[in-house]
Amino acid sequence: MIAFVSGEVAAAGPDGAVIDVHGVGLAVQCTPATLAGLRVGDRARVPTSLVVREDSLTLFGFADDDERTVFELLQTASGVGPRLALAMLAVHTPNALRRAVAAEDLTALTKVPGIGKKGAQRIVLELKDRLGGPVGDGADDRAPARAEPWREQVQMGLVNLGWSAKDADAAVDAVAADLDGAEAPPVATLLKSALKKLSK
Repeated sequence: MIAFVSGEVAAAGPDGAVIDVHGVGLAVQCTPATLAGLRVGDRARVPTSLVVREDSLTLFGFADDDERTVFELLQTASGVGPRLALAMLAVHTPNALRRAVAAEDLTALTKVPGIGKKGAQRIVLELKDRLGGPVGDGADDRAPARAEPWREQVQMGLVNLGWSAKDADAAVDAVAADLDGAEAPPVATLLKSALKKLSK
């Protein structure tokens, strides 16, 4: 297994990055939050999980080892593949997922695109004993209290894609105005909305 990749960030897009490891560009699929921490030209160390299929080898990258561990645990539930596991981590932090499963919070789980009520029930049933409770001080889940964490993630994503910080800020403000206080959708969705505004 490839436990991590370390090198210069050669490229970053809405759903992945390319890390230059000694002259070899490794494509890594990441959550928007992980991508937000990667800047083209900077060196990065990204914990990874390699998913092997008959017709493909896909490398998934994470913000830290805990996120990777949760990604791998999520896939032990029937019906949860790597794409859905990544979507779950795009919507919720690892500790938020642990809390949702421990509390049998189906509403939180069904916020993830691709998970219905039955799927959420199955995930709770199969993962309750495996995921455990929140780790650390739980403070990494500043989600509701944090001042709109998506703003910084989308702004950094746009800058990574080559837009100026000024244009990125303007696009983020425009997207925030459209939301008008409503609950924010996943960061990937917000990033697409911001890109549409910039391309007008």
